Amino acid sequence: MPRVTFVAQDGNRVEIDAPEGLSLLEIARKHDIDIEGACEGSLACSTCHVIVDPDDFERLEEPTEDEEDMLDLAFGLTRTSRLGCQIVLTEELDGLTVTLPVETRNLLLD
Repeated sequence: MPRVTFVAQDGNRVEIDAPEGLSLLEIARKHDIDIEGACEGSLACSTCHVIVDPDDFERLEEPTEDEEDMLDLAFGLTRTSRLGCQIVLTEELDGLTVTLPVETRNLLLD
């Protein structure tokens, strides 16, 4: 099983072995990682925004135009920002590290 590491806002690291085919949002929720995902992964918000480790970023597939549009709304956007609902874990992504941003912006509530 591929492994993914989540780095929480406080710097705490959680390494998880997860089955292929699940999104980072799904993995985080199954393991009580503090990620919002207000739209349930339907690509209608940016609350599952994660910051991918720069060393891992090039291993990801290019984001879709819809994901890029939602990322434009994310709080604290970085060059390696992605939406956790759009990153599906594969064996090729084994060892992936992502950091949860300090804040998110939920436009559904704002």
